[in-house]
Amino acid sequence: MRRKIPESTLPKLNRSQMITADGLQKLREEHDHLWKVVRPDVTAKVSWAASLGDRSENADYHYNKKRLREIDSRIRYLRKCIDNFKVIHYHPHQEGKVMFGAWVEVENIDRGLKKRFRIVGYEELIGNKDYISMDSPLAKALLNKKTGDEAIVKTPAGEFRWKIHRIEYEKGGASDF
Repeated sequence: MRRKIPESTLPKLNRSQMITADGLQKLREEHDHLWKVVRPDVTAKVSWAASLGDRSENADYHYNKKRLREIDSRIRYLRKCIDNFKVIHYHPHQEGKVMFGAWVEVENIDRGLKKRFRIVGYEELIGNKDYISMDSPLAKALLNKKTGDEAIVKTPAGEFRWKIHRIEYEKGGASDF
């Protein structure tokens, strides 16, 4: 039997705990789906497999028990995120500056490469190719800059200069960007 490690001794991740309202809504939807749909289904499969008798060589039982532990772990993690993350809403003082939640269009001056992305929290990155973490070197270099400003980004591959061409925020709906 495994010894449970108290949560207070678990390492804390070195990333921001901010999230957009849309990001929080997606976490809630995932939590609700896991709790109301997926978990009951897997629990029923575990019960069915257990009813067959000998569990020592019952692959269905072992697989679904493992899956149930993974689901429960994800549900706990999502609950912590939902309870502890700070939701950052749009505010007019953000206009004209790169801040959390901004859609930014930039150009790599050294390579002529243009990019468009939204600066968000880590939990919003999965499945969103146009999002970057606010903890990334590029986002950190761009924060509080204005349209027309340049930022120097230091990466393991070297230093790159980026020029900001456009900044926009979602104001309760989708961006026109």
